[in-house]
Amino acid sequence: MKIARKESIETGEKELLDAIIAELDWEVIEKKLKEKHNIKLQEDVEFNNGDLVVHGNKIAYKLNFDVKITLSVIFDRLGECIDISAAGEEEEESSDIFDENEELEENLVKDESSLQPTEKNPMAEELAGMIDEINIDENE
Repeated sequence: MKIARKESIETGEKELLDAIIAELDWEVIEKKLKEKHNIKLQEDVEFNNGDLVVHGNKIAYKLNFDVKITLSVIFDRLGECIDISAAGEEEEESSDIFDENEELEENLVKDESSLQPTEKNPMAEELAGMIDEINIDENE
């Protein structure tokens, strides 16, 4: 035997969740997300669904949102993964790795004459071969 209409309950729950969502402090949520997962939210946050739940021994609200994050993937020319990071992580570290690799490559290419194979420097032959492979790959 029903004592309330299902539609009335659903409408009341939706209105309650809408009122709660309207009052959420997104600065605090972003701060907590940054602390826990080290990522930053983009502008596109969309309410998915929500419900009343029991958490521990308390009644709580569980709100699910669809969010967009920026994902950076860094890998070398051999396809090996160097780093994966989400927006909000220390991007300087990734750029430092890139800058260091770029600087090393520039230094190797600057003085190609020193990389010519010689009997005194067998490593130079190996390095020259690696640079040739890189240059061939870039020109393809």
